[in-house]
Amino acid sequence: MKASEMRKGQTVKIDGKLYVIVDYQHVKLGKGGAVYQTKLKSLTDGSIQNVRLRSEETVEEAYLDKRVYEYLYSSGSEHVLMDTETYDQITLDDDAFGNGAKYLKANTQLQVSVYEGRPVIVTLPNTVDLEVSETAPEIRGATATNQNKPATLETGLVVQVPPFIKIGDILRIDTRSGEYVTRVKE
Repeated sequence: MKASEMRKGQTVKIDGKLYVIVDYQHVKLGKGGAVYQTKLKSLTDGSIQNVRLRSEETVEEAYLDKRVYEYLYSSGSEHVLMDTETYDQITLDDDAFGNGAKYLKANTQLQVSVYEGRPVIVTLPNTVDLEVSETAPEIRGATATNQNKPATLETGLVVQVPPFIKIGDILRIDTRSGEYVTRVKE
């Protein structure tokens, strides 16, 4: 595709490496033609690169196959996922998840983007529901003040929660920010 056809979120292959387009701007230089100033994020190491492309330059678009996988279990730093259609199992290490490994709970549905048979991006759901396994006891009358307390969840994740949360409560946690959203009613 031509550089002028680029869109945010597209995956491209430059010099044999996969990148996702984070941002781009059409810039008119004082001397010469217009260029696209693009910000690319590497899918292998997460580094950000700024690349200038002329609008007539061609870029190889990489098509990712997006599949739904179910998280099964972890063994050390390795996590086993199962394809929900073919029931094939794959094992990914902590690097594939980044900080997302602490949100993994059995039977969680994940979206895995596969390029040439190799998983490259693991997308977690926006929120997960996790049970509180440890927190300080509830303090009577503490709802008037806005002081949060730490709570340890079933996966080992520690988040700041309101003072009325107690052990056994199910909490909805935002996987993008790692923050408490709400208590889930059962």
